Amino acid sequence: MKFLSLAFLCCCLLPAFAQKSRDRNVYQMMVYHFNAAQEQGLDSYLEKDLLPAIRRAGVKKVGVFKPVANDTATTKRLFVFVAHKNGTDAVKLKSVLEADKSYQQQAAAFLQAPHDKPSLGRIETVLMQAFQFAPEPTLPSLTGTVNERIYELRSYESASEKLYKSKVHMFNEGGEIELFKRLQFNAVFYGEVIAGSRMPNFFYMTSFNSMADRDAHWKTFVDDAEWKTLSAKPEYQHNVSRIEITLMHATPYSDF
Repeated sequence: MKFLSLAFLCCCLLPAFAQKSRDRNVYQMMVYHFNAAQEQGLDSYLEKDLLPAIRRAGVKKVGVFKPVANDTATTKRLFVFVAHKNGTDAVKLKSVLEADKSYQQQAAAFLQAPHDKPSLGRIETVLMQAFQFAPEPTLPSLTGTVNERIYELRSYESASEKLYKSKVHMFNEGGEIELFKRLQFNAVFYGEVIAGSRMPNFFYMTSFNSMADRDAHWKTFVDDAEWKTLSAKPEYQHNVSRIEITLMHATPYSDF
């Protein structure tokens, strides 16, 4: 049902974006909700079944992340990040997976779980288009151990479409993306939400060697003279009404 909804939204919404930015990736973020008893089965399904099938469909790299807060949460979450070359590829993924006999056979136990023993809770899907000044994802260059690395996912919401466009402009033409590059935030992606539950908003993900490294980078950012000048410009005032921050670790089978 989730893939059906995604296909419908892609068909309705993506043509409006196609002419303006043909070279920008289309991102799909799937958020799995599950409990502790379902975690091992979900990890096995993703690592052994879904990710190999998505790669066979032509996606080079897939990111899988778990929030640090999962350790103490009753209802846990897991984020799967898929970068498609375009909206057509995003729409086709459902039919490609359905036609993949190897995937359907190997994942049968997970996909056909009985009603009284579900394999997961729910799945949310967010559809995004890459920013103009960051048209595709970047594999971060990190030196910290896998267990120490922190991936920070941020959602920026705005009170109106006008203010939303102001914040996107601030990142693109305004130079905030370049500022993150200069300060070595190791950004993975920046994506404008075209279909989601918190619109108008966008997501972006940065990455760090450790939590201490993350904190040090943000202190440098807020103290930076370029940021102070940029954030003080009249045209960029009040363009974010809500920020949601999720700190995560990549799973051992994640490509990012």
